[in-house]
Amino acid sequence: MRELTFDAAVIGGGAAGMSAAKSLVDRGFSTAIIERDRQLGGILLQCIHNGFGLQEFKEELTGPEYAERWERQLPPRGGRGLQVLLDTTVMELIPDSSGGDGDESRGDSHARASMDGGGFTLVCVSPPQGYLHLRARAVVLATGCRERNRGNIRIPGTRPAGVYTAGLAQRMVNMEGYLPGKDAVIVGSGDIGLIMARRLTWSGCRVHGAVEIQPYPSGLTRNIVQCLNDFKIPLYLSHVVSRIHGKHRVEAVDITPLEEGRPNPHKTMTQECDTLLLSVGLIPSAELAREAGAKLNPLTGGPGVDSRLMTSLPGLFSAGNVLHVHDLVDYVSAEARRAGASAADYLEGRRPARQLRLKAGSNVRYLVPGSLDPDAPGPVFFRPMIVKNGATVEFILDGEVLKTVKKTHIQPSEMIQIPTVGLDLSSRTMTPDSVLEVRLQ
Repeated sequence: MRELTFDAAVIGGGAAGMSAAKSLVDRGFSTAIIERDRQLGGILLQCIHNGFGLQEFKEELTGPEYAERWERQLPPRGGRGLQVLLDTTVMELIPDSSGGDGDESRGDSHARASMDGGGFTLVCVSPPQGYLHLRARAVVLATGCRERNRGNIRIPGTRPAGVYTAGLAQRMVNMEGYLPGKDAVIVGSGDIGLIMARRLTWSGCRVHGAVEIQPYPSGLTRNIVQCLNDFKIPLYLSHVVSRIHGKHRVEAVDITPLEEGRPNPHKTMTQECDTLLLSVGLIPSAELAREAGAKLNPLTGGPGVDSRLMTSLPGLFSAGNVLHVHDLVDYVSAEARRAGASAADYLEGRRPARQLRLKAGSNVRYLVPGSLDPDAPGPVFFRPMIVKNGATVEFILDGEVLKTVKKTHIQPSEMIQIPTVGLDLSSRTMTPDSVLEVRLQ
């Protein structure tokens, strides 16, 4: 079995993985990117619509263009400091507290001679190379997320062909050149589903509507406007697809309105269609972290992290959609850049002197990260639980309001990023029980 040793390993070669790897290589640490696909880019490669890169590159790019920009910033594959292992899947992530210096073949001449302070063993499988053992003192988890499927939302009916997740349909159309059907209904109003409503319409298909269980859309407002309203595709809020008809292929679906939170079967309408796309949410692919023993955040489904984006396992960092589902890939890249820099700090032996725990207050679903470094606070991400115009975000420490931020409009479908500049935490006296609460008014 082939064995490799690096200072750091990045699992996942999408936007988050490439950004984290660049931060590590720029700091002089040998780094491996392990990507299960045959090229870097991740989900970006099937997102041929524009809207990417406005914050990161100050111009509007398609998903493949955004991925290419990041790949260009990496050192040459196999070059000094970086190796890219494509078509390689990490099967197991094993924390190794024993350390050791071993005689493994080095992934790069700059790999440290000693694995002091423990590290991780990655058990990998690759069709061209077989089984691999890769050891690293730090790991950045950038494995992204996956789609919820029909089993997650329990739509009654038979099991005919023609039921797809929106992301699978996107890959079929944009990368493989196949149409999933000619007459479609979309369940949910997530961004991928909205974008596919427009994409299918451009391809000559008829999209009869998007059916959303919530009283408000779950996708970005710009996608509601550009993908539904501009094409006169109806959005049925507070409705559910209550049944799927068809034996061999989808023939129709029942659409039922909700009244006071309950379906009213007397108002059910039947829509003929041959395709049903599910855009009903994303789940962080955090299985490797969980099986390694890292604590997960029950609200996000991803690993819980501190101010360094480090999980409960020392040396294991997380960023991107595996940490929490983002709206914009620009935020993913920025967050992963921080995770890579934190991993480099960890490899250099630098640790924050203290951590200030964060608490989700009223109308806030979750906060990422779970704590701040008072001496170098970074941005805070959160999801609101309400729809409101003219909202106020408050930062409260030990009963004192330290900062307020006005937001023109908030809704649960849009993640909020708030910089913590101006909190002046470093000069404040804190106890081990001090908590910084973030709440919405």
